[in-house]
Amino acid sequence: MSLSEIQSRIHKAEASAGREVGGTQLIAVSKMQPNERVQSVLEEGHRLFGENKVQEAAGKWPKFREDFPDTKVHLLGPLQTNKARQAMQLFEAIHSLDRPKLANTLARLAQEVGSCPDLFIQVNTGEEEQKAGVFPAEADAFISDCKSMDLPIVGLMCIPPVNEEPSLHFALLKKIAERNGLSGLSMGMSEDFERAVALGATHVRVGSAIFGARDYR
Repeated sequence: MSLSEIQSRIHKAEASAGREVGGTQLIAVSKMQPNERVQSVLEEGHRLFGENKVQEAAGKWPKFREDFPDTKVHLLGPLQTNKARQAMQLFEAIHSLDRPKLANTLARLAQEVGSCPDLFIQVNTGEEEQKAGVFPAEADAFISDCKSMDLPIVGLMCIPPVNEEPSLHFALLKKIAERNGLSGLSMGMSEDFERAVALGATHVRVGSAIFGARDYR
């Protein structure tokens, strides 16, 4: 599927939901994609990308940014506290703030360097033990704690369980965001981004539908 097809499907979903057309940001998830595929999406004019690992992003984006300086890259995957400083230098936003220890580390570094990327708190809407994120029942308190540290919390992020209807999880995330005065909703991937847009997603994360299947070898 082409980039323009995905954009047009997003616009159609926005219009159907009575939302402002063009309000949803498309994050092209470039993790584990060959550089030539990323280069061709950059050449098409797309400027917002998502990576899962600090190390991979560090090896890829400084060079691309020399040629495409207006590119923005967001961290979508889990962040270890020992990589937090590097992440703060590499990314315009981090979508995976998921625990107090990481919040404390980011707050300390933000004071030290005088700036911080936009932050999304990851909510484990399916309460899956193997998945990162705060459980919904703990989300309000964690959001409040993060705000009290002066962290730039712009929204929430979720990854619904694979075997459940994602719309239920998107609706839950929206409800938590609304009652905490947060406007950002990072939700929806290649298979379900239209349903996420219908429920108010501000950022959808689409990889394989743009770049083709990843080679995990």
